Amino acid sequence: MDFQNYLDEVARICSELKSKDYEAIAQELLKLKKQQGRLFILGVGGSAANCSHAVNDFRKLCNIEAYAPVDNVSELTARTNDEGWCSVFVEWLKVSRLSEKDVIMIFSVGGGDAERNLSVNLIRAIDFARNRGAKIVSILGRHGGYAEKNSDRCIVVPTMKAELVTPLGEAFQAIIWHALVSDERLQEHKTVW
Repeated sequence: MDFQNYLDEVARICSELKSKDYEAIAQELLKLKKQQGRLFILGVGGSAANCSHAVNDFRKLCNIEAYAPVDNVSELTARTNDEGWCSVFVEWLKVSRLSEKDVIMIFSVGGGDAERNLSVNLIRAIDFARNRGAKIVSILGRHGGYAEKNSDRCIVVPTMKAELVTPLGEAFQAIIWHALVSDERLQEHKTVW
């Protein structure tokens, strides 16, 4: 795919994103701030890197207490080694005393698939959060995954070209969380530039 076709796909996605889905997530974060809950951002692969960046933005710009389990590499790898990859997020959330005041935010391309054994760590974290009464919001790259079916609020990036699901799904995670941290209702500190 050439650059212009890629940009055309980006423009098409921008025109198809639904502001009501964005607003639903923004409202959950406003409630979170009001009740002084915490935001836990979960993802794997490229989405894990997005989690780290988003945590910084939510903390610095919005004064939201936010965490990403992937930021603690020592704990993540120790849990993976000793307990297995599938439970790393659940065990981390248990130690963090996840509660009904908190929100977990899932960044994922596919959103997990129990039958295909994909992103089981996210699936277990979603189930754990639901059992604890925490809200679940997701930004996903495609329809049909576990996170879409089990989130309280969700944005699915409307990608049509299968070969671009991952790059555009991960790119739009950044666009959407940057919109959230720039939202004047959530943002308390302006950016320097």
